Amino acid sequence: MAKRRLRLAMAGGGEGAFIGAIHRMAAALDGDWDLVAGAFSSDPQRNRRTGEQLGLSPDRVHDTLDALLADERARAAGDRIDAVAIVTPNHLHAPMAIAALNAGFAVFSEKPMAMNLAEARAIAEAARTSGRLYALAFTYSGYPMVEEARARVARGDFGAIRLIHVEYIQGWLSRPLDREGNKQAEWRTDPARAGLGGCLGDIGTHAFQLAEHVSGHRVAALSADVTTHVDGRMLDDDVNVLLRFDGGARGTLRATQVAAGEENGLRLRIHGEKGGLEWSQMEPNTLTLRWLDRPAEIVRAGGPGLADTTLPRQRTPGGHPEGYIEAFANLYRAVARTLDEDGPAEGGAIGAAEWFPGLVPGLRTMAFVEATLANAASDEKWTAFPEVDSIGKMAEL
Repeated sequence: MAKRRLRLAMAGGGEGAFIGAIHRMAAALDGDWDLVAGAFSSDPQRNRRTGEQLGLSPDRVHDTLDALLADERARAAGDRIDAVAIVTPNHLHAPMAIAALNAGFAVFSEKPMAMNLAEARAIAEAARTSGRLYALAFTYSGYPMVEEARARVARGDFGAIRLIHVEYIQGWLSRPLDREGNKQAEWRTDPARAGLGGCLGDIGTHAFQLAEHVSGHRVAALSADVTTHVDGRMLDDDVNVLLRFDGGARGTLRATQVAAGEENGLRLRIHGEKGGLEWSQMEPNTLTLRWLDRPAEIVRAGGPGLADTTLPRQRTPGGHPEGYIEAFANLYRAVARTLDEDGPAEGGAIGAAEWFPGLVPGLRTMAFVEATLANAASDEKWTAFPEVDSIGKMAEL
C-alpha cells in the first residue's frame, strides 16, 4: 500500500460510461487513491450529475479538462491531484495526456495510446520533458497468471521459444450496432474518434501487447489481412496477422469483433522446444502447461509453486475467483507505489510489483496498428517493424 492516499482526477467516464466505472472501482480497491476531481462529460448537466453521484465537491467538477488542470495547479501542494485518469474515446487520449503531463501531473490513460503513431510520439515527448509518469490500461497484463506465464517463459522452462499465437475473439459487432444507436459501437467504428483501426486498435492492441509482454520477444516483421465484413462500416472489424519475432519465433495474431456468439475470447499460446503454455482471459485463474515428455499440468492462482513475482498480484486464497477488476487494480496499485516512491516514469522492472505498461508498449502498439494497415494495403509480403528504445523514442517507419 502507498504511504499516503493519492488524489486522482478523471477525464471522461461520466454517467452511464462503462470503462469509467471500472477505473473507479479498480482505483479504490487497495485504498491507495481518492477520486477528488473530474471533467466527466462534455454535457454540463451529465458532468454535474456524475460529480454529485460520486460525492465530489462541486468546485472540483469542471466542464473541461483545461479548467480542471488550471484549478489543480493553483491549489496547495498538499491538496492538488497526483494523477489524471483518461477514460474518453480515443481521439481525446493524446491532447488530454499531453495537457496533463505539461501541467505537471501523472497520467493513467485508456488504450490505445493515441489516434496514430505521430500523436503517440508527442505523448512520449511530453512525458520525457515533463518527467511525469505515464501509464496505459493494458489490463490483461495485470492478471496473476499472466505474470506466472511470463515468469516461466523468462526462466527458460520451455526452452527456446518457437511459436507465439494470440487471439482476441468477440462477436458483439456482428450487426451494425454503430448505426442502431449503440454509443459504444458508434464511436469505436468512427475514424474521427477511434483512429486508424477499428477492431485492430480496440482489441488488436491488447493482443499484441500481451504477446510481447509474456513471451519477452518483440515482433520484427508482419504480414496482414485486414477486413471489414459489415457493409457500410468505416473501420476494420476482422484482422489476421502473421508475425515474425526476434530470435526466430513465428506467430499469429487474430482479432475480430464479428465472430457471432463469441464473448471476450482473449487467448495466448506460447510453445518452445520443451513444451508450452495456454492462458485464456475467460478462465483467468488457470494456466495450462503442456510438455513434450510428460503429462500436461494445470496451474491455478493461489496454488503451490507459483513464482515470487506472481504472489503480490494475488488477492485471495486458491479457489476464490479473481478477475478483471482485480487485474485493473494491480495496475493502479503499481502506479500508486511508483508515484509514492517518486519512482521512474516508465514503471519498475518487468515482473516487479510496481511494474505497469507505459510508453514503450504504448508506442509499439501504435506502430503495430500502422504497420498492419500499411502491409494490408500494399503488395509487399512482409513489413519490417520499427524498434523502440528505453525512453520511448522510435526509429522512423
